[in-house]
Amino acid sequence: MSQRKALITGITGQDGSYLAELLLSRGYEVHGLVRRVALQDSTHRLVRLAGFLDKIKLHAGSLESFPSIYQILSKVRPDECYHLAAQSFVSYSFDDEFSTLNSNINGTHYLLAAVKDLAPQCRFYFAGSSEMFGKAVEVPQRETTRFHPRSAYGISKVAGFELTRNYREAYQMFACNGILFNHESPRRGFEFVTRKISSHVARIAAGKATELRMGNLSAKRDWGHARDYVEAMWRMLQRDHPDDYVIATGVTHSVQEFADLAFKYAGLDYRDYIVTDKEYYRPAEVDLLVGDPAKAHAELGWRHTVGFEELVYAMVANDCAAAGVEIAAYPGVPAETQAVLAR
Repeated sequence: MSQRKALITGITGQDGSYLAELLLSRGYEVHGLVRRVALQDSTHRLVRLAGFLDKIKLHAGSLESFPSIYQILSKVRPDECYHLAAQSFVSYSFDDEFSTLNSNINGTHYLLAAVKDLAPQCRFYFAGSSEMFGKAVEVPQRETTRFHPRSAYGISKVAGFELTRNYREAYQMFACNGILFNHESPRRGFEFVTRKISSHVARIAAGKATELRMGNLSAKRDWGHARDYVEAMWRMLQRDHPDDYVIATGVTHSVQEFADLAFKYAGLDYRDYIVTDKEYYRPAEVDLLVGDPAKAHAELGWRHTVGFEELVYAMVANDCAAAGVEIAAYPGVPAETQAVLAR
């Protein structure tokens, strides 16, 4: 059997880097689509890939250019394509709705069209989001729950989901949608609320900051570790038939709970440092998202392995180590296991 080839868009991000590692460990030839500026500034923009950069092949291109995507697909002709790239910061999507919609929707459409023409047997994965549910009509949310997005980002993901499903039904492509609930890690971008908390805990513990300004602390999310979630992506494309899956832990926690735990790991009380600021509230809030992963359990054999407390600890431990701050070891988890989680 010849070596399988995979193309990952968004390979420089949190999910892309974990997925690339997973695929390399399973013998794949891994290709990534990146912006040209990433190749020109590899020190900063490819930092998540540093440990295995010499084992993957990167292609400069833009999801906003169909000729660019078409050219890369004609060279790679992958067996599997994981479309993870998107303007994914929800707050920013309120500031620039036009570029969010243009980039996320057209990029998905361009990629699907190129795969259909050049690699029709390629298995395609689209990274959906729990933000598609938005003002959810039922709790927990499952594959049959009606979408009610509350941001341009959520709207763009609904469009990508429907495009993927339409290509599956119209052209018999092996195209899957993963509706992934919030998944975090030490590789999360600093603009996201979880990493904002863990990084500020480290800065405060190191004496480099005195407060953390936050928005809605009562918002509840279903949080897992990204390393677990990329395993689910891969499993979807190994099935006999394509389908759509909710990937979640089925457990919800508030932003306040996340902050409380993060500060406690550093021996601090969050109430002494967090300042609520209306500037950080969304124009249209999403108060409660929690997924039902029953279908993924039954059909993919997938389950999350990292709990909420371990996830928060891994993020705080990573940021504290970078800031030169020592914190107590996580109780009950072998040091080598925690070291893996913190990378």
